[in-house]
Amino acid sequence: MSALDPRVLRDAATELARAAGAILREGHGRAHRPERKGRIDLVTEYDRRSEALLLEGIRRRFPGHAILAEESGAHAGEAAGAADPVRWIVDPLDGTTNFAHNYPFFGVSIGVEAEGRPAAGVVYDPVRDELFAAAAGQGATLNGEPIRVSDIARVEDGLLVTGFPYDVREHPGRTLPLFQAFLMRAQAIRRDGSAALNLCYLACGRFDGFWEISLSPWDMAAGTLIVREAGGLVTAYDGGEFHLDGRQILASNGTLHEEMRAIIAGARQPG
Repeated sequence: MSALDPRVLRDAATELARAAGAILREGHGRAHRPERKGRIDLVTEYDRRSEALLLEGIRRRFPGHAILAEESGAHAGEAAGAADPVRWIVDPLDGTTNFAHNYPFFGVSIGVEAEGRPAAGVVYDPVRDELFAAAAGQGATLNGEPIRVSDIARVEDGLLVTGFPYDVREHPGRTLPLFQAFLMRAQAIRRDGSAALNLCYLACGRFDGFWEISLSPWDMAAGTLIVREAGGLVTAYDGGEFHLDGRQILASNGTLHEEMRAIIAGARQPG
């Protein structure tokens, strides 16, 4: 199979995610002294160790591929412009604040684009040993078994999930009106600090809908493909085309999507 084959990319991402997850598992439960990248944005030595492993593994296997990583940014392939048009988008530790406080909800997220299109996605939770994976056109799995989104048809019956951006204190009006609007309509809402795992939980039917603003590509690259391959829908807030650099996401099981979009449209969202 070609190195552009989504299955090849998924399988390679799976091995790398498990290896990086072993580093995170080693650190779970220990006392941490995280550094601050912002007022409430943290980074630990385990973010950096996990990312170093991922970068080395991708470069060794696919030296011509580009990489976008949360901690170190963009890396061109060894033969930029001439090699396979593939980009790996990695979050070595999604849920760093949880990890730093030993709250057991975090993971490794690896998304892969081939020729500008989502090709593969893997998210690994090392605490529960749950590996979510997808290859374009091949469906989505949890530990190798097929998964599917829920069939909940009304927001009032749905368990929704969201997250707050790092600048929520500076711009509460961008986030809190939407949270209130959904709180008044949904059966319940969760906010547990890992967008990548939130998307995977949506994909396997644990959640029914997800929205969030101010996310980065590495937060969403893997999870969005997993949701779509599990039968879900992913768009921008207004229902338009989703873009990884668009900074906002509305994802659902599909049947809730229009109702969720209408709630967003009707919510007061001052700047």
